[in-house]
Amino acid sequence: MLNQAQIKFLRKQGHALKPYIWIGQNGLTKNVLAEIEQALSAHELVKMSVKVGGRAEKQTVVDQVSEQMDAECIQLVGNIALFFRKNPRKSKIELPI
Repeated sequence: MLNQAQIKFLRKQGHALKPYIWIGQNGLTKNVLAEIEQALSAHELVKMSVKVGGRAEKQTVVDQVSEQMDAECIQLVGNIALFFRKNPRKSKIELPI
């Protein structure tokens, strides 16, 4: 669980990122989940474009990604979601305490 200072720090870091994963009308397929897993393992902080239905459907997809990937959704604004999962072996991002 991240505290407010850590969330703020990650939002600042994620601001400059371009979306790395695009989730379209087909939703979460095996291939999309595999790409998300690979991206989170490599980068820890990943920005995704979620273009599915309405607000409730987007929130459902974001919740599914968080649960299945053991990642934390830092921010969901419009179609863009920012996820973080710390890599226990080689962490690239040092979080403030």
